[in-house]
Amino acid sequence: MVRMIRGWSIAAKLFALQLIVIVGLATVAVVAIWTDARADVERDAAARSLAVAQTIALDPFVVDAVGESDPTALLQPYAVAVMDDTGIDFITIMTPDRTRLTHRDPDEIGKKFLGTIDRALAGESFTETYTGTLGPSVRAVVPVEDDGEVVALVSAGVTVSNTEVALGARIATVVIAALAMVGVGALAAWLLSRYLRRVTWGRGADEMSRMFAYYEGVLHSIGEGIVLQNPANDVVLYNDRAAELLGLPKRREPDPSPLATLVVPEAMRPVLARHESVVEEIVITETHVLVVDRDVVVTRDRAQKRSRVGTVTTLRDHTELLAVTGELQTMTTLSDALRSQTHEFANRLHTIVALIELGRPDEAARLASSELELSQRLADRLLSAVEEPVLLALLLGKSAQASERGIELDVELPDWLPATEIPPRDLITIVGNLIDNALDAAAATPEPRVAVAVDVDGAALTIAVSDSGAGPADPTAIFAFGTTSKTDAGHGIGLALVRQSVARLGGTVDVRGSRFEVVLPLPVLVTSAPEADG
Repeated sequence: MVRMIRGWSIAAKLFALQLIVIVGLATVAVVAIWTDARADVERDAAARSLAVAQTIALDPFVVDAVGESDPTALLQPYAVAVMDDTGIDFITIMTPDRTRLTHRDPDEIGKKFLGTIDRALAGESFTETYTGTLGPSVRAVVPVEDDGEVVALVSAGVTVSNTEVALGARIATVVIAALAMVGVGALAAWLLSRYLRRVTWGRGADEMSRMFAYYEGVLHSIGEGIVLQNPANDVVLYNDRAAELLGLPKRREPDPSPLATLVVPEAMRPVLARHESVVEEIVITETHVLVVDRDVVVTRDRAQKRSRVGTVTTLRDHTELLAVTGELQTMTTLSDALRSQTHEFANRLHTIVALIELGRPDEAARLASSELELSQRLADRLLSAVEEPVLLALLLGKSAQASERGIELDVELPDWLPATEIPPRDLITIVGNLIDNALDAAAATPEPRVAVAVDVDGAALTIAVSDSGAGPADPTAIFAFGTTSKTDAGHGIGLALVRQSVARLGGTVDVRGSRFEVVLPLPVLVTSAPEADG
């Protein structure tokens, strides 16, 4: 039975519980009303019996008849007549020693009265419920006095069976009302159970609990961020990954949280405030590059009418992917530069060989030494001053790329640049994108030139990149995602990533004309410079 009940749906269990409660309350009400009504009927019977007994006790005929030689002959017809007129079940007139002079059953005349008479013998009238020869009854016992002396006793009463007949007429209305209450309550419970069966799809409480546990586990175990919002765009639920990506507390309030009260990245706030769907929209916050998908959740009722339940927003972190892409782009730049220089050096080598074959070795030597001096000057400077391997590779690659594009690249370095603990991906993102944007801007000018200045003061690393262009028209908007002066696709993300990386490292970016200056705090520095040779 217990196993069968466990398999019931929530609606069925609720219907059964409500029906049991209603029946129980109706039963309690009927019992209470029955008890109260019974007490009222018994009080009324006691009062009526007392009034009849007192009237008989005060009747001079009764006082005179008790003193006759055969009082029963006089009093029995009298008692029967009074019983018939008043509806009293029995009237017993007795002597002080309990001998009955009258009785409903003539065979009981002359026998002893069953009941309490002590108080009546003392001159007190009283009522009681007692089981006598006619069964349980509500009776009154009154003394018959003559000149202050108790000469007889009168007992009048109503049997309990007759009081119950009177009570039954009164309680019928109560029972009908209780049945009506049970019926109305059962109908309301049935209607409510139908509604619950519809909204819970007929699932039981145990099944709903298991489903909730499964869904909660799945929600918090997936690697993507999930944010659930209601039609008013209040945040109803989010998983741990969403809390990490948006900077929200892991423990969520049980009630829906208005979006305005949540501290979320400003770049994400307009997306979460929308009511329409979003497909793979890129949002760059201070710490992450997010790909956002947003679906509107709707339900259908029986009339196939659609209603909006809310939205589900999915957040995918592409920060590492874009960082790897930046590294790949830097490696590609180095590879292209090396391939270009290999091709260029091959042409020059052929020229030098041809000069030697033509018997002009002096000119071949001068050409070889001049080209070697030009190509090695920057490389020797970088190798001797820069200990940071990522920055060294970037500057070498970008110098070769600038030379290939016909752009003059000036690199200003301190005497010695130590290695830092700045993450290589962030360094590639910041320096690589700034120099790439500068090369693109300088390429459109008559005398293309890019200057890179790197300095360290022990607590911060300063990287300044400027070009021969005019600089951005709006320095604050240039860091927004999608903002670019280029017409071809695939641009507008580099400076946004620069801003994100700088913010994540706790640094600052300053734009003045075409000069971009980045200051990054250095958590750990190698402070001892290499000793000079000799």
